[in-house]
Amino acid sequence: MKGKRYTFIGGGNMARSLIGGLVNDGCDPAQIRVSDPSSEQRQQLAATFGIHTEAANLQAVRQADVVILAVKPQVIEAVATEIAEAVQQQQCLVVSIAAGIRSADLERWLGGHCAVIRAMPNTPSLVGSGATALFANQTATAPQRNLAEFIMRAVGLTLWLDDEPLMDAVTALSGSGPAYFFLLMEALENAGCNAGLPRETARLLTLQTAFGAAKMALESSDDSATLRKCVTSPGGTTEHAIEIMEAGEYQALINNAVQGAKKRAQELADILGNHNHG
Repeated sequence: MKGKRYTFIGGGNMARSLIGGLVNDGCDPAQIRVSDPSSEQRQQLAATFGIHTEAANLQAVRQADVVILAVKPQVIEAVATEIAEAVQQQQCLVVSIAAGIRSADLERWLGGHCAVIRAMPNTPSLVGSGATALFANQTATAPQRNLAEFIMRAVGLTLWLDDEPLMDAVTALSGSGPAYFFLLMEALENAGCNAGLPRETARLLTLQTAFGAAKMALESSDDSATLRKCVTSPGGTTEHAIEIMEAGEYQALINNAVQGAKKRAQELADILGNHNHG
């Protein structure tokens, strides 16, 4: 994506990861701008990546081919309204990584009829192992979709959704998902300690086992259920442990958690999108 000019509004952790990924992928730092109210944040980004920084959002947007909104969902309406005029003049693509902001709401705040792509990256993007779902509105062109995909692929896997409401399910699965795995890892580590292992030993065994299981699943053509059965010898220790988990309705618990997170994602999107109507 040579020659494209990228503007990030907000210079927090996710923006920093994406900028790092883009520079590693060969993007010219001179083509990247960031606006952020914190002068400390701006200085740090300029020093780390050699990019341009601005205090004012509007100034940063004026030259952009693509604007990446990397701000908190609570302030996105104010930011979108502020840059709407420049976005309309530039006819640039707007990529939002703010959780729960629907494309129609964002497009309305930007003045209508503009190319908007929603992206839902998760926190492993911070270490280049993210999972990002993307949804494009009807104004976004194929080259603009490619551009958004190029940006998000800098920090991990990307996939497209044809149906925007599925974004709430993505939020519940991969958006919140790292926390589910951390909770399981926390429980395993504590169980290891309760079984007599020193804390650091239990921690290292848990981390490597989690990493190893994910790596096996990624590199295998088998599904998770098949992989689980391969580790579970009849009458063995694993089978006994799995039976105890299933007796506690482990699968139903995970399902209920994801459904609950999805419902909450829908509620938050309603609140964030409609609070200026009434």
